[in-house]
Amino acid sequence: EVQLVESGGGLVQPGGSLRLSCAASGFTFGIYGMSWVRQAPGKGLEWVSSINSVDGSRYYADSVKGRFTISRDNAKNALYLQLNSLQTEDTAMYYCAAGNEANWYLFKVQGYWGRGTQVTVSS
Repeated sequence: EVQLVESGGGLVQPGGSLRLSCAASGFTFGIYGMSWVRQAPGKGLEWVSSINSVDGSRYYADSVKGRFTISRDNAKNALYLQLNSLQTEDTAMYYCAAGNEANWYLFKVQGYWGRGTQVTVSS
């Protein structure tokens, strides 16, 4: 059974930082690209970042570029997202998913998707 479990969310002030983690199991993690996707209240899903499975190339949405850093540890089947300089606009549920910007939704449909961890940025 494919499982993706996010953790690390919380309440922080603007300018603060958080480190999100995603523990993966039930599939060969190391051969899949991985993404973080978020959903703000009342809004649709927004792709945030991805990291590929071969050379570790990283990609970011313009809204988070320069502030967030995605990484992975294949030996631990783990995906991470370091969130720095957080803004109120970053408030959302953050999800871990297999795939990249172009195909994460296809993996979501197949169950390569977590339950999310809440990030709330407020003063």
